[in-house]
This record gives sequence, C-alpha cells and structure tokens, in this order.
Amino acid sequence: MEKEFVQLVQRNSGIIHKVIQLYVDHSEDRRDLYQEVLLQAWKSYAGFKGESLFSTWLYRISLNTVLTYRRRQRLDFSELTAQHDAAIVHNTPVAEDSELLLLAIKRLNEIDRLIITMHLDGYENEEIAQVTGLSKNNTTVRLHRAKQAVIQRLKTWTKAKI
Repeated sequence: MEKEFVQLVQRNSGIIHKVIQLYVDHSEDRRDLYQEVLLQAWKSYAGFKGESLFSTWLYRISLNTVLTYRRRQRLDFSELTAQHDAAIVHNTPVAEDSELLLLAIKRLNEIDRLIITMHLDGYENEEIAQVTGLSKNNTTVRLHRAKQAVIQRLKTWTKAKI
C-alpha cells in the first residue's frame, strides 16, 4: 500500500505544487505545506475508494489542507492593494505572460482560483465539481465568471503597462 501511494504521489506531485503556489507566496511556507499535504494524503489514503481519479482526490486533499493552513494563518491575499498589483505588473517583463496570468488567477477567490486552474489542467467540469463540492452547473457558471474576471484584469494591466 505504501509503495503504491508513493508512486501515485510522485506521478501527481505537480498538483500539490500547483495548488500550493496558488495560495501561498513564501517558499518556506510552500515547503512546509507540501509536507503537510503529503501527511494529510497519507492519513486519508486508506479511505480512498477509487470512485474518482487519484489526481482528483489529491486536488481535494491539497485544497483542503491549503485552505485550513490559510485560515490558521489568517492570510487574505484579496487584501493586496491595487498599488501592489501595479508594481508587480510594471516590473514583470512582457515575456513573462504566464506570471501575469498566475497573478491574475491569484486575485480570484479561493474556489474560483481552483476551478480555473483545474480547467487549465484539462479537468472536466464534473471532476472539478467533485473536488469543489459544487454542482456541475454552478461550476460551469463560476468558471465562465472566473475567466471573464481574469481577462478583464489582464486587459487592465496591459493598458496600464503601455
């Protein structure tokens, strides 16, 4: 059982890193949180019934662990100011559009952040709904709104850079 778990985690470790990166900025906290996600996943692995993909299950474990961590730390990235955004945007080279996309996604609320990231990773809305606990229809609506919010923010930043 342990060997199987390690293999599955190794194949899907990018999921853990991605979820953590969406919610935590400091590298030390990311390392600690990665270990915490592994611990929580191991403790829950015996209950994994295979009713969903392991990757979907791991997304859920990662998200729950990260959100619990954030509640404990009382961090709220939505309180970042427009001045902070502007400073980052103006200091980010145009060649690093992926950094701007990540920054725009980080400005979404916690659930929308996960929804759009899972969508970009190729997950279907039904799988995203399983992870978030939302209905498929609600997931579809929130995904559309999240895309629009990201597009609008990127347009605003692009105009500010010119």
